[in-house]
Amino acid sequence: MTEKILTVKNRAGVHARPAALIAQAANKFASEITLEKDGMTVNAKSIMGVITMAAAYNSQVVLKTEGADESDAASAIQALFDSKFEEE
Repeated sequence: MTEKILTVKNRAGVHARPAALIAQAANKFASEITLEKDGMTVNAKSIMGVITMAAAYNSQVVLKTEGADESDAASAIQALFDSKFEEE
């Protein structure tokens, strides 16, 4: 299992567009990918799940990946957070 703590760096937080980008990236991998925030765990492959997390600016999210391609999956999701979902 790979686990990373990610910080939401874009001012608007994780709204519909970033959630869609996360789900699209997650669905490219066979691994199980979850995001956790404030005790809530969601499937990163579900746009609605990611939106319901309500991750605002500067909030921290725990990314967990498990499976054959877990390292690549974690890197891809982290890259989205690091790039501020290409919004700024």
